[in-house]
Amino acid sequence: MKTIKIFLIKIIRLYQIGISPWIGNNCRYIPTCSSYMISSLKKWNLFKAIFISMIRIFKCNPWGPSDYYSKKS
Repeated sequence: MKTIKIFLIKIIRLYQIGISPWIGNNCRYIPTCSSYMISSLKKWNLFKAIFISMIRIFKCNPWGPSDYYSKKS
């Protein structure tokens, strides 16, 4: 399980370095979903970390709950 977690963290870091800068700064949440998944992988077991991270990713849509930008005003 630990090797799978390390592998997933490396894939997420590769996304953060290689893909995320091209997409732009469009995150609704702080920390970003990718950072949130890394921290959840470090804190929880593999299945719980993936489950709570996927819930957060599914909430990241225009019709989801309130976001960071609406709370800034």
